[in-house]
Amino acid sequence: MLNTVWSALGLPVGALNALTVTGEGALPSYFDVTGLAAASVGAATLAVRELMLAQGAAPGPVTVDRRLASMWFSWSICPVGWERPPLWDAVAGDYPTADGWIRLHTNAPHHRRAALAVLGCAEEREAVARAVAGWRGLALEEAVVAQGGCAAVMRSLVEWQAHAQGQSVASEPLMAFADAADVGARRGWGWAAVRPLAGLKVLDLTRVLAGPVATRFLAGYGADVLRIDPPGWNEPGVIPEVTLGKRCARLDLTRTADRAIFTGLLAEADVLVHGYRPQALERLGLGEAMRRRLNPHLIDIALDAYGWTGPLAGRRGFDSLVQMSCGIAHHGMQMRGADKPVPLPVQALDHATGYLLAAAAIRALIARLTEGRALQARLSLARTATLLTDASAQPSATLAPATEDDFAARLEQTEWGPARRYRPPAAIDGAAMAWDHPASSLGSSSARWGAD
Repeated sequence: MLNTVWSALGLPVGALNALTVTGEGALPSYFDVTGLAAASVGAATLAVRELMLAQGAAPGPVTVDRRLASMWFSWSICPVGWERPPLWDAVAGDYPTADGWIRLHTNAPHHRRAALAVLGCAEEREAVARAVAGWRGLALEEAVVAQGGCAAVMRSLVEWQAHAQGQSVASEPLMAFADAADVGARRGWGWAAVRPLAGLKVLDLTRVLAGPVATRFLAGYGADVLRIDPPGWNEPGVIPEVTLGKRCARLDLTRTADRAIFTGLLAEADVLVHGYRPQALERLGLGEAMRRRLNPHLIDIALDAYGWTGPLAGRRGFDSLVQMSCGIAHHGMQMRGADKPVPLPVQALDHATGYLLAAAAIRALIARLTEGRALQARLSLARTATLLTDASAQPSATLAPATEDDFAARLEQTEWGPARRYRPPAAIDGAAMAWDHPASSLGSSSARWGAD
C-alpha cells in the first residue's frame, strides 16, 4: 500500500529507501488494517522528510513502528484518574431491517433527531430496533438522509463495486491534486531544522475524525493549528484524542462579526483543512473563489465521506457508515460466519485518511516552496476504503497488549487531568514528532493566531 500512496503524492520514488518499518503483530481483521496504518503514517512522515530536504535541511532516515501505528489508529490516550466519555450515544449502531442490516449514526443531536423523526419512536434502543425492523433497508436509508440524518445499509463488496457510487469512487484518484493558483513567490514560514512546520498556520474546519487526525499530525511537527467550531458543537468522546497540539476556538460563521474574524484568520493561513459538505462554505460566502481572493497562497485540503463524483457525492457520512456501504462490514460477517455486521477493529478509514490528508498538505507545501504553486487536494473516506479492500491481507501475529515501553515517558497534563499517551508512531532522525500543547476542550482558546 505504501507504494500506491507514495505514487499518489508524486514525490521521488527513491525517497522510499529512507523509510524503515519496524514492529510486530497486526490488528485482528480480514483486511490489512495494520498495513494501511503503517503505509499512511509512513507516507505522511516521509513527506515531511522531503519537505525538510526542500527547506535545505539534511534529515536522517524515517522509521515507522507498525505496532504503534496500529495502536494510534485506536486510542492513543489513556486517562489517569478520569475516564473518557463514551464514543457512541445510546441509539447509534447496527439494526436488522426487513431485508438486511442498516447502521444509524446518531452521535450528533440533530442527526439523532432526524432518525427518530423518520422512525416515529422514542429515544430508546429497543424502540428504535422495533421501528427499524418494519422498514426495508434502502428505503430507511434514503428517508433518514432526506431528513438530514446519517444512515447506511450494509452492502457486499460485489454490490458496492456494481453500484454507481462504488464505480465512481474507484475511478477517482486517491488524492486529487489541482493547481489553484500560480503565486510565483515562494512563501515560507519560520521553520527550524528540528521543527520543520514551526511557524506554519493551519486552519482546521473539520470534525470527527479524519480531519482532526490530519491536523494533529501537522501539529506534531510544529504547525500552529487553530481549530474552529460553531457554538454548541461538541464531540466529547474523541476530543481528548484529537485536540493534542492544537488550540480550539469557536466562531459562528453565520454572524457577520465572527465571519469577519474568520476571514482575517484565513487571509493569514498557510493551510486550510475542511470537511464541510459541498456548497456549505459557499452559502456562508466563503466559497473557493472567495478563499482564493482572500489568500492566493492558501493550500486548500478538502475531505468528504462518499467521494467527489457519482450519485452519492456530498452525502453526509462517517467511517462506520462507509464501512457498511462499501462492503467491509459484510465481508467481515461472511469471513467470521457471524449473524451481524463485522466492521474493522478500529475506525481505520478515518485514521488513514487523516494521515493521507496531512501527506497531501505537505506535498502541497513542497510545491509552493519549490515551484511557487498553490495546490488544492481532495480526498474521501470511500476512496481510502478502496485502497484497503484492493490490498491483499496477509496473516500476521496478533498485536500484543500495550506495555510500559509503548507510552511516552512524561504524563500529558490535559484539561481533564493527567493522561498517558503512546509514543509517536513514526520518527525522523533529528526531527522528533512532539506536541506543544496538551489536549483541551473545544472553545478553550481565542480565535487568533499565536499562543493565548
